[in-house]
Amino acid sequence: MAEDDPRILVSTEWLAAHLKDPDLRILDATAFLPGTGRDARAEYGAAHIPGARFFDIDDVSDHRSDLPHMAPTTEKFMSRMRSLGVGDGHQVVVYDTHGLFSAARVWWLFRLMGQNDVAVLDGGLPKWQAEGRPIEDMPPIVRDRHMTVRRQNQMVKDVTQVSAASKLGDHTILDARSAARFRGEAPEPREGLRPGHIPGSQNVPYTDLLNEDGTMKAPDALREIFQSAGADLSKPVITSCGSGITAAVINLALARIGNMSNALYDGSWAEWGAFPTVPVATGEA
Repeated sequence: MAEDDPRILVSTEWLAAHLKDPDLRILDATAFLPGTGRDARAEYGAAHIPGARFFDIDDVSDHRSDLPHMAPTTEKFMSRMRSLGVGDGHQVVVYDTHGLFSAARVWWLFRLMGQNDVAVLDGGLPKWQAEGRPIEDMPPIVRDRHMTVRRQNQMVKDVTQVSAASKLGDHTILDARSAARFRGEAPEPREGLRPGHIPGSQNVPYTDLLNEDGTMKAPDALREIFQSAGADLSKPVITSCGSGITAAVINLALARIGNMSNALYDGSWAEWGAFPTVPVATGEA
C-alpha cells in the first residue's frame, strides 16, 4: 500500500477519504499504445471515479511537433487546465485504467509546469474497482479556474542534451522499455525506428517497478531495482522510453525514494530511433 504523499503517490483509501474535498480534482489520464483499438475517452465516459475529468494526453501536447504527445506550451497547458476547472489551490490526483501507466506522465507534466500538489493514485482504477468503490458515468460540472504556471525547464531534455549526456557520461540515463526492446531484439511499435538503445543507458523496465496489482513497489524494493540495473543515482538522471509516457513511471519511482534530481527525455525512442545522426547500441548495457 502507498505511504500517502499528496505530492507523489496516494492510496485508494486516501482518495476515498478525501473524495468530497472541495479543492480536490481527479483526472483520468488513461492512454493506450498504438494498435490496441481502445478508446480512452469512451471508456472514461462509461465508467470513472466520481468527479473525475478526462485528461487527453494527445490533446494536451505540442501539435507543432511530429513526435507523439510532446509537452505543450505553458499557454496551451493553462488553457486546457482552465477548461477542465483545474487551477491554483487544487490538490490533483491522477489515475489511469491500467493501474499505473500513463498517469505518471500527467503527474510529471504538472510538475514540469511548476505544479507540486499532484499525486498518482496507486493501483489506479483497477484497484479502486476491485475494492468495490464507487464509479459513475456522468461528467462533472466544471467551473473555470486560473492556474499559475512556472515551467521547470530542467525537468525536460531534448535530443541534443541527451546526446551530450550519452557522450560525456555525466548523467545516468534510464530506459523504461522492455528488456527485449532495449537490447534491440523486439520490434518497436512505431514504424521506421532503429532497434536498440541510447549508448551508455541502463534498462529499468517500468513494469519491474510495479507489483502485480499495478501498485508501485515499496521504496526499499525500488532502490534495489535501481542498484541491480547499475543506475548511479549520485548523478542527475534522465529517463527515456518509447514516446515519453512510461519514462515518467521511473521519474515517479525516483521521487518516491527521494531523488528529485531527474529529468525526462520527451522525444524518447520515437525521436532517437528515427534520428539519423545519433548512435544506437544493441545488446546488454
